[in-house]
Amino acid sequence: MLFLALSVAHQLSAQQQPDAWTSLKKPVSVSFADSDTRYVQDQVPTLTQQNTWEATAWKGEKVHTQLLVWARREVPQVRVSVSDLKDGKGNRIASDKITTGFLRYVITDEFGGGCGFRKPADFDSSLVADAIDTVAATAVAANTVQPVWLSIAVPQQAAAGTYKGVVTVKADKTYKLRVTVNVQERELPAPSEWAFDLDLWQHPAAIARVHNVPLWSQEHYDLMRPYYTMLANAGQKTITTSIIHEPWDHQTYDDFPSLIKWIKRKDGSWTYDYSLFDEYVSFVMSTGIKGRINCFSMVPWKMSFVYFDEATGTDEVFTAKAGTPAYNAFWGSMLQDFARHLKDKGWFSITAIAMDERPLADMQAVISLLKETDPAWKVALAGDYHPEIEQDIFDYCIASRWKFDDQVLAQRLASGKPSTFYTCCTEPYPNGFTFSPPAEHTWIGWYTAAQGFTGYLRWAYNSWVQNPLQDSRFRAWPAGDTYQVYPGPLTSIRFEKLVEGIQDFEKVRLLREEFTRTGNKAKLAELDKILAAFELEKLKSTPAAQMVDKAKSALNSL
Repeated sequence: MLFLALSVAHQLSAQQQPDAWTSLKKPVSVSFADSDTRYVQDQVPTLTQQNTWEATAWKGEKVHTQLLVWARREVPQVRVSVSDLKDGKGNRIASDKITTGFLRYVITDEFGGGCGFRKPADFDSSLVADAIDTVAATAVAANTVQPVWLSIAVPQQAAAGTYKGVVTVKADKTYKLRVTVNVQERELPAPSEWAFDLDLWQHPAAIARVHNVPLWSQEHYDLMRPYYTMLANAGQKTITTSIIHEPWDHQTYDDFPSLIKWIKRKDGSWTYDYSLFDEYVSFVMSTGIKGRINCFSMVPWKMSFVYFDEATGTDEVFTAKAGTPAYNAFWGSMLQDFARHLKDKGWFSITAIAMDERPLADMQAVISLLKETDPAWKVALAGDYHPEIEQDIFDYCIASRWKFDDQVLAQRLASGKPSTFYTCCTEPYPNGFTFSPPAEHTWIGWYTAAQGFTGYLRWAYNSWVQNPLQDSRFRAWPAGDTYQVYPGPLTSIRFEKLVEGIQDFEKVRLLREEFTRTGNKAKLAELDKILAAFELEKLKSTPAAQMVDKAKSALNSL
């Protein structure tokens, strides 16, 4: 039924502009296009046709663009291939470093009021290009546009120079387009060495559901691996773990079960089964994500905690307010035992008890209990900025409307404390909804550098809705809020643009380090001038793409 609805929506929309399609001189057209534009599926693109694309890249950088195929008659099959890129001196960027993918369209809505439950009928809905499908070929219906995503991963060992190659598009006939990549002398390190602190929250149960395999089975782990590897290759630093059932009170479509089993013995004492926690954390580390372990949560969105009672043989629920004697007794026992276990595993120093948008009073109660249990416990918080507890928060991610005081931020950076920001359903921009301008995700990397943050957090990497590849809308929050990639795994325009911004952050960092080391005050001043444009208020009047393009051009000149 959903595919039928999409087809009907396309037919109705296409009927609104028949003249635009029938007036096309050629039945099929092919052209390079802007990677920051989401081209409407049933509208003739308004662009000057280009059969060449030129990019500038560092060694180790991934660059990308779009090309479009649009047709006023059906094309049964479209295939895209790319040759090796050669510099004329015997050097090449092999074609296996170049990927193409057909953009898939999903239903999206609009920002509306942002956060809060919503009904689809109350919001304007449309089709938007986002998922990047790696199928070898696709059909193009009459009067439609088919975008293709093209990515080139420049090897770190590539020689500097100008590399050229050919993109071949086989549609109604064969089209040849030319690619040029100017590789500079500078080099980006591997993603595992990036300083940018990326924290996209993972949701393992969602992967089991969309692939229809038992949770925590070997099939589940095998299917999770490419998703987590893709995230590691974006520079992800943190492992999201749930140490209780439903830390977010089941606000996601899929369950969020606990990785730790809490057991109350018949004699009233407590024991904790960490076997699943250990198995899962070890697995995620094996994919390359091993910087930190954030454990959710001592203050969930609903203050209730499930445990197994040996006396009754059933699951029971404990409820208490943070800071009360009952709460402290319930958690105190667990925290002592959990700290012991983490130390045995060698993980205690990289583990934090994490909270999400919790009130100040609750945070103060939790911090007090953690200090009493073990002063070395680390705390993570994503939420409002509270100067009263700032020094007690190791991993502090503040909402984008906040900034750290300059002196506070300097002290945090000197102490090695992750100091990041996040966006969610609250912010109309910059954001990563399926309807957000793609360049806003790149803009986030520049803003991070400009404001001195260490990175960016967003929930979630893959908390999918019911049919994420068809309809990105959800019962609450703007479309696409709950995930950045698709089942497959398939990457997306949003995710690729986020990585682009992270690469730009790394470029800024490396240049600043070099200019500081060499005492080049003039270059440092130029860098500061480039970054000064990146303020949230300026997005009200200036598109993110315009700001990013200008900054990239200036950065390349350095």
